[in-house]
Amino acid sequence: MKELNPLLHSQLRLAIMSILMNVEEADFVYLKEKTESTAGNLSVQLDKLSNAGYIHIQKGFVGKKTRTVCRMTETGRAAFEEYVDTLKKYLNL
Repeated sequence: MKELNPLLHSQLRLAIMSILMNVEEADFVYLKEKTESTAGNLSVQLDKLSNAGYIHIQKGFVGKKTRTVCRMTETGRAAFEEYVDTLKKYLNL
């Protein structure tokens, strides 16, 4: 049986990807609230997903405040769908 993608098998990274599958984009504050993670941990996990090409991160400013926006890439969408399909096979669904 195919192995589950270890990058997506992390609880926080899986939560991030699950959220991004259902929205066009999400900012850092929204992801932090929804995942109930710390800013530091979320930042590290977003970098890992970005480095894998699964998400695109855009940093900018709204007034004087920084704003980080994340979007799912096609590579990320395909990886997430494959992860879910593999999980379904493990569960015989």
